[in-house]
Amino acid sequence: RRAPAFPPPPAPGLSFLCSGTGLVSRGLCRIFSSVAGRLRCLFGSPSGGNGGKLSGYYRLRSPLHSHSIGTPLEDRSELGLRGLLPAGVVPLPVQLDNVMEQLRGKVSDIEKYNYLATIQDGHEDLFYAALVNHTFECMPYVYTPTVGEACVKWHQIYRHTPRGLYISLNDKGNVREILKAYPEKGIKAVCLTDGERILGLGDLGVNGMGIPIGKLALYTACAGVRPEHCLPVHIDVGTNNEGLRMDPGYMGLRRERERGVEYDAIVREFVEAAQEVYGRSVLLQFEDFGNSNAFRLMREYQPKACTFNDDIQGTAAVVVAGLMASVRVTNTPLSEHTYLFYGAGEAGVGIADLVAEAIQEEVGGTLEEARARVWLMDSKGLVCASRADKLAEHKLHYAHERPEGGCAGLEECIEALRPTALLGVSAVGGAFTEAAVRKMSEINTRPIVFALSNPTSKAECTAQQAYTWTDGRAVFASGSPMEGSEVGGKKLVPGQGNNAYIFPGVGLAAISVGASLIDDSSFLVAAKSLAGQVSEERLSQGTLYPPLGDIRDVSAKIAVDVAEHMYEQGAATLSPKPEDMMGHVRAQMYDPSASG
Repeated sequence: RRAPAFPPPPAPGLSFLCSGTGLVSRGLCRIFSSVAGRLRCLFGSPSGGNGGKLSGYYRLRSPLHSHSIGTPLEDRSELGLRGLLPAGVVPLPVQLDNVMEQLRGKVSDIEKYNYLATIQDGHEDLFYAALVNHTFECMPYVYTPTVGEACVKWHQIYRHTPRGLYISLNDKGNVREILKAYPEKGIKAVCLTDGERILGLGDLGVNGMGIPIGKLALYTACAGVRPEHCLPVHIDVGTNNEGLRMDPGYMGLRRERERGVEYDAIVREFVEAAQEVYGRSVLLQFEDFGNSNAFRLMREYQPKACTFNDDIQGTAAVVVAGLMASVRVTNTPLSEHTYLFYGAGEAGVGIADLVAEAIQEEVGGTLEEARARVWLMDSKGLVCASRADKLAEHKLHYAHERPEGGCAGLEECIEALRPTALLGVSAVGGAFTEAAVRKMSEINTRPIVFALSNPTSKAECTAQQAYTWTDGRAVFASGSPMEGSEVGGKKLVPGQGNNAYIFPGVGLAAISVGASLIDDSSFLVAAKSLAGQVSEERLSQGTLYPPLGDIRDVSAKIAVDVAEHMYEQGAATLSPKPEDMMGHVRAQMYDPSASG
């Protein structure tokens, strides 16, 4: 039986009004005590007065417990639901049809986001039935690109159903107690953010909570990680977004972002508390941390915890999977490409690192030799040796000698370096100009052009632009969903390099075998597994990824491959090792239709 999704509110009673000493306070106390008693008779206490069993009223208010109007008649008396539901029973498939009809009737994307969030707040099985059965249609409203708008407006659209934990600097010394008080005791996957780098939107402070909530919804929808095992967390250390701090509706700390020892202390306290309360193998996914913290936190905690940073490692794996799939289109091995990254933040460098590892595995040699095929551009131009003394540490591996004659802008760098693959991770909308893409087309028969920045408004170019400017020859992928295009009578369908192809399967693997850590090699395994699941038919349409409608099968296969790798690496703690790994992984996967 599932535990409650959140602590039901106490039985009605306003004891805080009874603390005064005046006649008014005593009078209010008598009035509210009388009302509270009547409400208890009608609705029951949270435990129903029955040895801790949840009362019917509070069961319906718990998203993880409620089957709502789908509850069988024969169960309603036992669960205390008589009189709280209409007499008829509406099966989950019928409820799902109604949800999709209502969803399609909404006008704006944010309306659709809010509608699905309302369903999640009331009936999680129904919410996940929508995501599982209509993944391609619903995912853009649950996560990118719509989640970006939701985060910007989070303080305006805040939902009053408790979901996840908000931990701030004010909670120093109390994090363990906060985790122990959370009603779900079987947490296996935590997604945490400090809100500093939300997609391509910058510092949104506590408004960034929409990201871990959406991310964990995809763990469940795409890989079947049970919703009661997932915990979204925001660590509030302030925000440098002055507009938000001044907004009267902003809900976070109204102070500049902490950069010193107090920042590290609250993160450390959380990690240690999570491992103490939920176990050493609890999965901790760091999400949308700023560049100044993302790499160093990954380096610090990767050897100590079952953790990864999806912006660095998950993004890298899904992009490398697309590059691996493109080999079957270009007939050029990874090791023979020259890569130019427009953007050198955590995503760009994370991809570059995994590309170098893939090249090294393909042809041998050293990582330094592999990195020589990878170039980065940042806001100041080409990353090169002459700038080494002023570069952030994570860029130094790619600070090569400048090409002869040098280069300043993107078009000049394309001309000088003659890359075969151009990858945008800059969050600068429209950065891939027509001149730049046409230059790629002049140099290459099948130019690889990946515009990976999210949300769509931040994409370096659109699929239609890439196809038009290359006469349909571009091998294209994007970070957000984009429309296809017809060029020369052929329909081209861009693939979306969505991290949801990677992180749910990797997370499912870690949970299924009790992984003590997740190293970089696990993401290379995941990339290979994903690339191997792209059909020739998809490739012929220009699509480098499997259908999102197959995402649960894709995630299961990735989970199996990564789990096997974890046993080889000695990171898996489940003993003995399952003989049928696919059967074991499938057994862990939640099915909303079975629950509902």
